[in-house]
Amino acid sequence: MPNSSILSPATIPRDLAAGLVVTFVAVPLCLGVALASNAPLFAGLVGGVVGGVLVGALSRSHTVISGPAAGLTAVVAAQIAALGSFEAFLLAVILAGAIQIALGIAQAGFIAAFFPSSVVRGLLGAIGVLLILKQIPHLLGRDTDPEGEMSFFQADRENTFSELGELFYDVHPAAAAIGLTSIALLVLWERFKPLKASVIPAPLVVVLVGVAMSLAFQELGGRWMIEASHRVQVPVAESLAGFLGLLHRPDFSQWSNPAVYFAAVTIAMVASLETLLSVEAVDKIDPQQRTTPPSRELLAQGVGNVTLGLLGGIPVTPVIARSTVNINAGARTKLSTIFHGVFLFASVAMLPRWINAIPLSCLAAILLVTGFQLIPPALVKQMWRQGRYQFVPFAVTIVAIVFTDILVGVLVGLAVSISFILNSNLRAPIRRVVEKHLGGDVLRIELSNQVSFMKRAALAAALDVVPQGGHVLLDARNTDYIDPDVLDMIREYKNQTAPARNVDVSLLGFRNKYQLEDHIQYVDYSTRELQSMLSPAQVLEILKEGHRRFRSGDRLNRDLARQVDATASGQHPFAVVLSCIDSRAPVELIFDVGVGDIFSARVAGNIVSRKVLGSIEYACAVAGAKLVLVMGHTRCGAVTTAVKLAGSPDPPAVTTGCQNVEPILLDIQQSIRLDQRRGFDDWTKNKQDAFVNDVARENVRRMVERIVQESETLASLVREGKIAVVGAMYDVVNGDIEFLHEVAINV
Repeated sequence: MPNSSILSPATIPRDLAAGLVVTFVAVPLCLGVALASNAPLFAGLVGGVVGGVLVGALSRSHTVISGPAAGLTAVVAAQIAALGSFEAFLLAVILAGAIQIALGIAQAGFIAAFFPSSVVRGLLGAIGVLLILKQIPHLLGRDTDPEGEMSFFQADRENTFSELGELFYDVHPAAAAIGLTSIALLVLWERFKPLKASVIPAPLVVVLVGVAMSLAFQELGGRWMIEASHRVQVPVAESLAGFLGLLHRPDFSQWSNPAVYFAAVTIAMVASLETLLSVEAVDKIDPQQRTTPPSRELLAQGVGNVTLGLLGGIPVTPVIARSTVNINAGARTKLSTIFHGVFLFASVAMLPRWINAIPLSCLAAILLVTGFQLIPPALVKQMWRQGRYQFVPFAVTIVAIVFTDILVGVLVGLAVSISFILNSNLRAPIRRVVEKHLGGDVLRIELSNQVSFMKRAALAAALDVVPQGGHVLLDARNTDYIDPDVLDMIREYKNQTAPARNVDVSLLGFRNKYQLEDHIQYVDYSTRELQSMLSPAQVLEILKEGHRRFRSGDRLNRDLARQVDATASGQHPFAVVLSCIDSRAPVELIFDVGVGDIFSARVAGNIVSRKVLGSIEYACAVAGAKLVLVMGHTRCGAVTTAVKLAGSPDPPAVTTGCQNVEPILLDIQQSIRLDQRRGFDDWTKNKQDAFVNDVARENVRRMVERIVQESETLASLVREGKIAVVGAMYDVVNGDIEFLHEVAINV
């Protein structure tokens, strides 16, 4: 199957059909926007043609439909009134397009990356709500307001909700019948798989059925007549001269009028903002999730608006409603956009009477169903589950757009979203962790990747709570940018505030350009002084605390290179750990210790031999370690092998094929009670594992006792309270540690 993003003969039929469907919807919308903007009706159609053909050709979006947009109606109407003529306004449109071209060349589309997703989704949802609310009157035949008017206050002095109230007195039976039938057709088409999979889009069938029903109702006469006010009303030119006469030309004599330039900047900024927002929104509903280059879109829109100023059209932007209809109609590539522009031109130039036969109610049905697709209940639930920081801006954007207009509503949504972002920066812009180092507690403040001026207040608050005599570490290792104001505050705190409060300040990871050198003032490795100050009970607590950090994931941040340098001239570990060689039981990680903190002796089955015992004696009697920890672990391979071979008549060396492993297995087997092992080979896997773990635990207890029994040196140190010997079992499944009995530990 060909890639549907690539222009090919396989995609043309669906693009043709989608373009035709969008044309039917675009005609009344172009006219309605022009009417609401107090511009000539034909200017709206010109905008639709140029937005389809020219902008569609230049754009790199495969789904976006550009044309006159409801979001620009207030701006267009205000600038036409301010300039005094539509011709002067056209000059402002040319200049606005030139500004957009410049923005596109300058790659200003990067701004789109900063639009909060909650606001973009709120924009989509609001368009959906507006389509539903605004199209219900047209669905039932109330067509007094301009089709396509999306503002809360309408040109006919009604508003979105009062218009719904008028339906009690103004329902047209024939239009309502066509509208409701169209809804039923669209729903049926979506649910019946053979129809949904067909090349013919449902909206096209709806238009044809609507026209047929309209002609049938004409025969009934009376109230069932579908009058011109309930159908599309394209201006009809009787001749080529009359057609050309509908076009307006810009008034170039207004070059010296400052108001023209003000209008141009206003139009360019509003149109560009709406362009970036709309493109971002439409990309989210593209089934293939293709991405539109925003700067290229600004360039395409700019060229289109320059052309529209020359031809007498109103400015265009991407339109979410028409783009959604385009996607739902099965568009595959941007050919559908170009086809829609060509069809729109043909309908206006050659087939206006045919287009004028289409009932507005069937078009309203298409837009109303599109509205429901833009704001499904699943979207609301998704935003709710994401929490208030996402849901509130989403909901506010919807409400603001419904009660004002698209532009104002989006700006309100952006303001709310930004306020949440600012609040988030004030509440939790940095990560604070109290680390229990060997030299004492240190408050580590981890700076974020971008430390802007907005985070200055939060950082100041974090530093302000450091207690008298405390220690704070400012960690900038993950930071790419720090605002100069924040740097000044850090320097002032380090040089003035901290000394006055007797607070030690350590710095780590600041770039050279900030002129803040790394300076660590706390001790994060074992020194002679610390070693001599610690008791066996305190060392055991240090290991337990380290294991808690390991389990929680809050391991201490260490400068290992600094520790290597600091311990190069000598070592003063506070503990010695005898553990198994199993790769799943790395002692330094399990107890979260650094370079120079512990002696680590590893042997299969964590058994005691003369060589191991001599190593432990050196660690305690010579190097000054205060604690001996024997750590076994669950699912130990050496213990498992020893248990399996315990009932074998052959020696382990013969069975395993390893000559030097026999002493280890024979030693471990002394921890096995053979009477409890009977039938081991017939046990379930869980029962076997439990027995192996019990043997491993007993093996640890036995090794703890042997250390004291077989070494008078260590026994003497235990009696004097200088060291303690402790057993532990590490669980390789969940990372827990069970501490077993302790030998003569002085608390």
